[in-house]
Amino acid sequence: MAEESMGTVVVAGLANLAIAAAKLVAGLVGGSAAMLSEAAHSAADTVTEVLLLVAVRRGGKPADRRHPFGYGKAGFVWALMAAGATLVGGAGFSITHGFHTISHGEDLSDLTLSYIVLAVSFVIEAVSWRKAMSQVRAEAGRLGVSRRAYVARTSDTALKAVLFEDSAALAGLVIAALGLLGAELTGNPVWDGAASVVIGVLLLAIALNLIAANVSLLIGQAAPRGMETRIRATLLAQPEVEDVVELLTMMLGPGRLMVAAKIDFRDEASAAGLEIACDEVDRRLRERYPGIVQVFLDPTPTRADRRRE
Repeated sequence: MAEESMGTVVVAGLANLAIAAAKLVAGLVGGSAAMLSEAAHSAADTVTEVLLLVAVRRGGKPADRRHPFGYGKAGFVWALMAAGATLVGGAGFSITHGFHTISHGEDLSDLTLSYIVLAVSFVIEAVSWRKAMSQVRAEAGRLGVSRRAYVARTSDTALKAVLFEDSAALAGLVIAALGLLGAELTGNPVWDGAASVVIGVLLLAIALNLIAANVSLLIGQAAPRGMETRIRATLLAQPEVEDVVELLTMMLGPGRLMVAAKIDFRDEASAAGLEIACDEVDRRLRERYPGIVQVFLDPTPTRADRRRE
């Protein structure tokens, strides 16, 4: 997953770097607020991709003595910073510049270059979007869930950020084109300024969504309920297990899960048998769900068992 996400982030980063330069030139030549907002959007996305690249690399470091659970959550920290870059660099500039254009006006010149840049940018962003969507489709198929459900619940926030930002980029390009066209046809720069504000609001919504997702993962988000149900069913299916008293899960990084469970093992198991049973349950869980990297099992009798004793 990390290698695939790395490729997705690199493709998106290179695309945004080239697009940002082209939009900046077109915005300065044409004098369009929407184009300059799109340039800021792509520049913020480029910074975001750099931070996401760091997130993927940092999150993939192996566990050591100081960090026995690994560095997966470092990826969430850097992804959170990337969302902040989108919030400040993209949304902040677009909204403020748009309102400035609406209140003070602007002088538009030849917009031919702007239209060409928008069209070329749409094609490039579509390529990056398809790369991200291809990974989403593959991961959703592997887990047996819908693409919508996978995007909503995935712990791979780098992939989620690229998909959301590329989707926003495609929408933003259409909005910018409509703003330019409206300003050109009516001679009223309010259309261009309004397009800039709408682009900013779109980026604001995406940034807040990504910030919320990363904060939830940082403070110890559990696995999706459906996966917890499947893990519980897997535990109950083991011949050594009488009941699952309590099941706790936590995401340790993109696609990396910790499972802690209080298990009521069958009474006939001896102390040595319990050790073997725990080891066997651990092995079966990891085999069935490769994303599980830590398993902690606590042999615990149910309340009924304790009353009988």
